Amino acid sequence: MALLLTEEDVKSILTMPLALESVETSFRRLADGSAVSHSRQRLRMSGKGYLHYMAAADSAGGYMGLKIYSVSPSGARFLVPLMSAQSGEMLALIEANYLGQVRTGAASGLATRFMAREDARVAGIIGTGLQARTQLEAVALARKLQSVRAFSRDTARCEQFAAEMTTRLGVPVTAASTAEEAVRGADILITSTTSTKPVVQGRWLEPGVHINAIGVNFAEKREIDGDVVARCDVIAADSVEQSKLEAGDLIQAFGGDASRWAAVRELSQIVSGNIQGRASQNQITLFKSNGIAIEDIVVAGRIYEMARQRKIGREIPLFEK
Repeated sequence: MALLLTEEDVKSILTMPLALESVETSFRRLADGSAVSHSRQRLRMSGKGYLHYMAAADSAGGYMGLKIYSVSPSGARFLVPLMSAQSGEMLALIEANYLGQVRTGAASGLATRFMAREDARVAGIIGTGLQARTQLEAVALARKLQSVRAFSRDTARCEQFAAEMTTRLGVPVTAASTAEEAVRGADILITSTTSTKPVVQGRWLEPGVHINAIGVNFAEKREIDGDVVARCDVIAADSVEQSKLEAGDLIQAFGGDASRWAAVRELSQIVSGNIQGRASQNQITLFKSNGIAIEDIVVAGRIYEMARQRKIGREIPLFEK
């Protein structure tokens, strides 16, 4: 019998510390070869919709599966079918909107832990949607923030975000009047937008800043301009292979110069200690997050285990003899 876990079930189990632990595990397993992750594929549906799917296997954890989701004008729907890596048995069907939000934040928190300066205390964030909340929550666990400046084109939503996150994090979050105001002086910068054009310019960056660019996963879109990328001493991605397909921030900055991809590092190699995430205080570092399937599968595996322990979810008959 497979276990059906709804969004509410997932929310009752998944915390950011659990997600950080699981996402770190996923990258360590990529580094040691016990996990494999396939890049996202997309099907364009009739009208304005897309079907997205990506798969991964975690042999050390004993799970394999995929995340599949549709995005259309009527909304987005996310699902993780989780299977046993040994038997192929269907273990769970997990609604995965919240799962995706939290694991995406956790990836940035992990990158911040390994790439930002130890003394980073001031964060700036561009974009105040759902992803922004988990981004800031994870970064606040990675570094002891003293203040945050947030910017959104929607002033009212930005003020609401600032008040909500101040209460949630216990750190003063203020609404900035411009994107530049949010960026100037930041030790850690998060871009979490749906913009098709850059919202951050390289000339705004301070030496030593770490950037988590998470909002873009289409080749034709970008949040940061070419000067930002050019100023970065270290660029890491959750998947270089996937970045070549959809990381518009890098694709457009590199243009036709294929040699520039050789300098982009895999986050898994930084997390495992095989290469450095930062060599000096003044280096500017960038984590380009695309969101990869192994994060979903390892996090889903932990959710499934805890759901079984706590007797959460509903049994459904699938592939019964």
